[in-house]
Amino acid sequence: MKNSIQETGAETANRTVLVEVTEGVMTLTLNRPERKNALDLAMRRELADAIHTIRADRSIRAVLLKGAGGAFCSGGDLGSMKIDSAEAGRNRLDDLHEWLQVLLTLDRPVVAAVDGVAYGAGFSLALAADYIVASRRARFCMPFIRVGLLPDSASLYTLPRAVGMQRAKDILFSAREIQADEARLIGIAAEVVDADAIDRRASEVAQALAGASPAMIGLTKRALNTSFENDLHSMLERESAGQGIAFMTDYHREAVKRFSEKAAPLFNWPAAVRD
Repeated sequence: MKNSIQETGAETANRTVLVEVTEGVMTLTLNRPERKNALDLAMRRELADAIHTIRADRSIRAVLLKGAGGAFCSGGDLGSMKIDSAEAGRNRLDDLHEWLQVLLTLDRPVVAAVDGVAYGAGFSLALAADYIVASRRARFCMPFIRVGLLPDSASLYTLPRAVGMQRAKDILFSAREIQADEARLIGIAAEVVDADAIDRRASEVAQALAGASPAMIGLTKRALNTSFENDLHSMLERESAGQGIAFMTDYHREAVKRFSEKAAPLFNWPAAVRD
């Protein structure tokens, strides 16, 4: 069942983020193709509104992030960055961090379909996803050092967790471009597919994850997000407590019932696109 909650007509044309819900998956499409979907203030506000809607709406079981026009996101729109004081710069980032933290801690799976450029804050936005499907023409880059700025949009948190500390320093200090195959090799992208297959594949993954146990996804994400800061004992305690909750869910009972009856499982991972 498809349910679009975006505006229509002229209002749609003026939106910087297109929002559509299909079978429990909310797709957020960055919609400034003429600027390679650079993040300006309007796009940030619309992303914030959409992400807060997701958090409040339990009928949304997964999120898909993508960009229009053959690009994911070229980063912050430098033309809209008129910062005249340290306080203004901090406030601007604090506003962004408020909704980005909601996305990072969301108890639903988030999939990013990265086609073309994912630069700066666009790279960071992709890293906020749980699963990245990249096209073969995807290009990742953290160019902050070129303009004397600190890596932002949570990349100081997410990038080392994705690739390790030494590789994170390499990526941030060199500002070099990372092609799709290397992105998969070092742990940024989970899959690489042809550009004409990326929308289908990312949608398949999002739909599959939307069919997973909500309790399992939420509890697992919350545990993994704190695993680097906790010791073994703390993580074992989280496993025990979380598993106790999971055992009591209707999803678990139905999954076990189907397994016993050799019926179709509740969860199926879609077959990977072959290289």
